[in-house]
Amino acid sequence: MLLLMLLASACNVMKNVPDNDTLYKGSKLVLQNSQDSMHLDKKELKEELNGLIKIKPNSKILGLPYKLIIYNWAGTPTGKGIRYWLKNSVGEPPVLGSSINFEKNRDIIENRLENRGYFQSEVTVDTLKKNKYLEIVYTAKVHPAYTIRTIHYRFDSSTAIGKGIYDLAPTTILKTGSNYDLDKIKAERNRIDAGLKEKGMFYFNPDNLIMDVDSALGNNQVDIICRFKKDVPVKAKQEYHIGNVIVFADYRNDTDTSALNILNNATIYKGYLIYDPLKKVKTRVFARSIAEKPGDLYSRELHSQSLKHMVSLGMYKFVNSRYQESDTSIKPTLNVYYYLTPSPDKSLRAEVSGLTKSNNSVGTELSLTWRHRNIFHGAEQFSAKIYGGFEKQVSTQQPTVTTNRFGVEFNLLSPRIIAPFNLQAKNKGDFTPQTKTTLTYEYFERNTQYTLNSAKLSYGYIWKSDIRQEHRLDIFSMNLVRPTYISPEYQQALDTNITLARSIEKQFIVGPYYNYNYNTQIKPNLHANNFYVNGNIDLSGNVLGLVSGANISKGNPKTLFGIPYSQYIRTELEFRHYLRINKRNTIASRILGGVGYAYGNSDLLPFVKAFFAGGTNDIRAFRARSLGPGTYYAGNASTSTVALPDQPGDIKMEMNTELRTKLFSFLYGAFFVDAGNIWTMKADSSRPGSQFTSNFLKEMAVGTGLGLRIDVNYFVIRFDFSMPIRKPFLPEGKRWVFHDIDLGSAEWRKQNFVFNLAIGYPF
Repeated sequence: MLLLMLLASACNVMKNVPDNDTLYKGSKLVLQNSQDSMHLDKKELKEELNGLIKIKPNSKILGLPYKLIIYNWAGTPTGKGIRYWLKNSVGEPPVLGSSINFEKNRDIIENRLENRGYFQSEVTVDTLKKNKYLEIVYTAKVHPAYTIRTIHYRFDSSTAIGKGIYDLAPTTILKTGSNYDLDKIKAERNRIDAGLKEKGMFYFNPDNLIMDVDSALGNNQVDIICRFKKDVPVKAKQEYHIGNVIVFADYRNDTDTSALNILNNATIYKGYLIYDPLKKVKTRVFARSIAEKPGDLYSRELHSQSLKHMVSLGMYKFVNSRYQESDTSIKPTLNVYYYLTPSPDKSLRAEVSGLTKSNNSVGTELSLTWRHRNIFHGAEQFSAKIYGGFEKQVSTQQPTVTTNRFGVEFNLLSPRIIAPFNLQAKNKGDFTPQTKTTLTYEYFERNTQYTLNSAKLSYGYIWKSDIRQEHRLDIFSMNLVRPTYISPEYQQALDTNITLARSIEKQFIVGPYYNYNYNTQIKPNLHANNFYVNGNIDLSGNVLGLVSGANISKGNPKTLFGIPYSQYIRTELEFRHYLRINKRNTIASRILGGVGYAYGNSDLLPFVKAFFAGGTNDIRAFRARSLGPGTYYAGNASTSTVALPDQPGDIKMEMNTELRTKLFSFLYGAFFVDAGNIWTMKADSSRPGSQFTSNFLKEMAVGTGLGLRIDVNYFVIRFDFSMPIRKPFLPEGKRWVFHDIDLGSAEWRKQNFVFNLAIGYPF
């Protein structure tokens, strides 16, 4: 119906185009090599030049200017109703030919060719008018690009600044033989400026440099000479050292910042002057955070690190700084002032949430979080959270099940590595390492079935190598889960269903955990290729096993607090690749694999550490955690009144790829294919076909589908519609099910069609 409406409206696209004007259809760029032109990379150059033409024609789908059609259809709204919203938020007014300044565009294209080294190139413009449509053709006759023959630096090497520039020269981005490029010349000036800033040249700036270009050499070559401008200020060529470093740790508008007050009341610690009259923060916090030391050469990088360290403390609302020349020092010296405005030490946050599920459950949860940003006066952040909630099934033929949860959680985050040995004397790099301690307890009850008590304690470190790489090491982690009540009726179900029994079994996990994360998208960029890597290794009971000599095969599992502790090695690796095709289209791909091995005191991985397949962020054509393991089939949750138990495995392989395209504004579409499965390490008599063998590729599940995403930057709502095209639980030779697809059959849709609603992208 929508398509018919658009087609019916297509003839009315000229409704708001004046009689003496035209509708802009778009522009075309033609590149022509001059007679003596060398090889020209037309594709890359054409894409760059097309990007300079800022005014674009009305947006189209299937050749129809749909936004313009909506704009015309909305007419002239009298109020701010649906028609007003359609016209002004969804619609788009006609792009008139009279609004196109094609001569300006011609000059811009010609100028860009000049800046890229295609000197003396010419651009002409032709306009094509037909049936009130206007098309503009820009024809660029491109001459050969000039290349760099030599780069010369003309400075006095006996001066500190001259020596500094010559030290920087070998890493120049201007390479002999490469094309002349004005942007690279500007970037070279900025590079030299940044390098000199690390050598104490506080007042230097890129405009103090001139890049003379000699293009009269012949053979389409240029020589570049780098020199100072005339009348460069003396200060710009001087090295500056750091004098006093003054910190106002509790800065407010009425804070006395006079030199006399600092002299009389500041605390001197390791050369730093700390003004904190109420002694809110221990002085060593600033000594660790400030990278600049009195007597050092000025460095912009060290100053930037200092600011980032103090912002990352999490206790300051504003962090500002300034430099001031010292009038008491013989050599050029800068005093540094840091003005730190604290946030309130304490805060209280309450949250209330409601939920509804497809299994006819409704519920709510209330949480209360108290936070202290400086609890031990060392910028330690402490939070205490208490929460509780319930969930109840309604309108169901099964016995009503009510779920109650209650828990507390304590977190302590310290802005340093706390260890029995000295790992660092001072924060290095842009990021402050942290020590995190977590303690949680939760009471979980299903009224007619069972009650669980769980507790977790962990102690570890979080640090970053750079903005793209993060490490997390829990040197100690303990997780204790213990059922305290199981109803006789539910116990009968556990006795006949091993998988269900494992989901509430006693668990005691103790051991270290390490995670590494690498993400090139953490810093926004326009690169064609971006990558994400996440890997972890999880160990449990390795030290306890060595001490106790536990061995489940001999029938003597060791216990701690009356519960056998788990022994296993578990590792997982995930790799993602994002290929940016153009501004509107991206191909995102993921490969994920994991394996866990239980030994010694355990014959199976703990349920919470097992691998699962299926769900909104996994293989979307299969219900959450219902796929596998291997060729085992537990039934179809969509046709059963009893929810399927989770199907755990010891090995997992998964591959996903999806084409993400921007439809308009905040609406994105996707076409995706997911493949993968899980397997058990050992044969499981209760789940035949679950064991990993050399035939694992024949046991891969495959699903495909389409998605819609509402992406408004700060959150994403995702709708994915998917169906299986390969079912590993069918007999071999019948696992591809293309021939069974019957979208018109309600029964087929019930058995195969899966709808996923989620927050955020799947990967």
